[in-house]
Amino acid sequence: MTTGSGPRELTIRGIVLGAILTVVFTAANVYLGLRIGLTFATSIPAAVISMAVLRAFSGATIQENNIVQTIASSAGTLSAIVFVLPGLVMVGWWADFPYWESVAVIAVGGVLGVMYSVPLRRALVTGSDLPYPEGVAAAEVLKVGAGVGGEEENRKGLAAVTAGGLLAALYPLLAKMKLAAEEVGGVFKVGTGGSMLFGGLSLALVGVGHLVGIAVGIAMLVGIVISFGVLLPQFTTGGPPVGTELADFVGTVFRQKIRFIGAGTIGVAAIWTLLRVIGPIVRGIASAIAANRARKGAGIASLDLAERDIPIGIVGGTILLAMVPIALLLADFAVGGPVAAALGMTLIASVVYVLVAGIVIASVCGYMAGLIGASNSPISGVGILAALGISLLLLALFGQATNPDDTKALVAFALFVTAIVFGVATISNDNLQDLKTGQLVGATPWRQQIALVLGVLFGALVIPPILDLLNSTFGFQGAPGAGENALSAPQAALISAIAQGVLGGSLDWNLVGLGAAIGAGVILVDELLKRSGNRSLPPLAVGMGMYLPTQVTMLVIAGTVLGHLYNRWALRQSSPELAERMGVLTATGLIVGDSLFNIAYAAIVAATDNPDALAVVDGFPASLPLGVAVFAAIIAYAYWRMRRDGGNPA
Repeated sequence: MTTGSGPRELTIRGIVLGAILTVVFTAANVYLGLRIGLTFATSIPAAVISMAVLRAFSGATIQENNIVQTIASSAGTLSAIVFVLPGLVMVGWWADFPYWESVAVIAVGGVLGVMYSVPLRRALVTGSDLPYPEGVAAAEVLKVGAGVGGEEENRKGLAAVTAGGLLAALYPLLAKMKLAAEEVGGVFKVGTGGSMLFGGLSLALVGVGHLVGIAVGIAMLVGIVISFGVLLPQFTTGGPPVGTELADFVGTVFRQKIRFIGAGTIGVAAIWTLLRVIGPIVRGIASAIAANRARKGAGIASLDLAERDIPIGIVGGTILLAMVPIALLLADFAVGGPVAAALGMTLIASVVYVLVAGIVIASVCGYMAGLIGASNSPISGVGILAALGISLLLLALFGQATNPDDTKALVAFALFVTAIVFGVATISNDNLQDLKTGQLVGATPWRQQIALVLGVLFGALVIPPILDLLNSTFGFQGAPGAGENALSAPQAALISAIAQGVLGGSLDWNLVGLGAAIGAGVILVDELLKRSGNRSLPPLAVGMGMYLPTQVTMLVIAGTVLGHLYNRWALRQSSPELAERMGVLTATGLIVGDSLFNIAYAAIVAATDNPDALAVVDGFPASLPLGVAVFAAIIAYAYWRMRRDGGNPA
């Protein structure tokens, strides 16, 4: 499938290997997403495995390995659809997951996400200085594996990635053995209320922080101060009800109130971000049209490699053509409910909503991925906004339903539309990371975009039977007939509650409005900082700090500080580029090791149905002090290695 005189890239063996990795990674991500509400990035583990496998064959190239990680990454990321689709079972509309209907919903949303990403690549990847931490990390892994660079630099680079990976896998292993704590922090009283601060002891988060930069870290810290230092103590004033523990009370208030405020901030920041990037997006589309004309006139060989996207005419045609199966899916889903009584009007409104919301969400999610990485983006917050949008549209069309059955049908329809839009969100959130990796390793954009579509299709075929298996084996909390071992599916429960709150009239709009006001204030501060000097306060990063639990954000912030201090040191070395790359490669290794361990752990948990399968002790009293000491020692050793390998020669 590789054409011309270029390196081997889009090959049958690469596609087959990508499809196999898709099954493994997607199954692990679906299970973890439903069990604990988290998924892991699959691009770097896929790159590592691909290099190990393809090394046994002749003619393997860095571009071919990039195709494998692209396929597995897009499919693994698409598994985040479990943050929405199980809601249809939880509200009692579906008893299981109809195979072809589920495949179609997942596939059409994912393909739309790929198509929207094509012009966004020019605006947010090649024409942007966003850090794309996971995309850069994946590229560094591929480069080291392919031996790019001088012999000595490559030796040091491979050692840095390997050491970082082993260190990052060591700590979660100790944690799962119950010998070390997985997080540090707690819930505490503030006046008559309370708050909580936790830091998840994950070396991958430190690695991500090292790569994203200090501005993002400061902005996330501001978000934490707003949510956990101001809002949470205020909303818990008076303390917990009688018989309720402070920890339970504070956690519930955070989930049911503070996250909605954070979602409002993310919403306003997202709109502002879209307005800021709309110029580059328009220029990207214009350059894609110009490249298409040049392709027709002088052939594809006349274009620079970076200009060789899927032709913009095919992209636009595919987006418009996708509206047909979306309309058919929605029409079929609406049978028997109140939507059927006003089918034509509702279908037109819903299809236009998907088309427009898809553009907005793809742009915002791509920007968030560039800012902080796909793994740490608040993708469930985008799902909340998507559910809010379609629920408000249905409320405008049908008013407040008085019949519970009609309300359930409208909620289900809203979740179905949200699932399509969420597919766009998850894929655009991941695709631009992959396209950044491709840019750094000399990949052909159109070949990588085809690989992204293949990954979407592979993932769409695999996800529904896994969902059915988990539904029949465990069920989902809150669903009719769910047992005591039911999976929590926290994001699906939250997004379902949003739709029910809007259409049932119980949603507290004051929370969302407060978040929007905070977002507007942050935008104003950011603009003033930019005008006063070379400083900024990225509004989306502030929203992330407000919305995400501190188990995710605290160590990212720590990583940004460590990375900033290290890079300042690197500038004083005789070879600043080498010194900085040693930092990037070690941080990359931290992400690699954590990701690979999570895959192995997910497989063990799924096989044993026991989250404590690796535990060797129960209630080890020294787990917290030992864990903090080991974690700090690992970080100190990692940064000592960076300085040793990247410093001035003796």
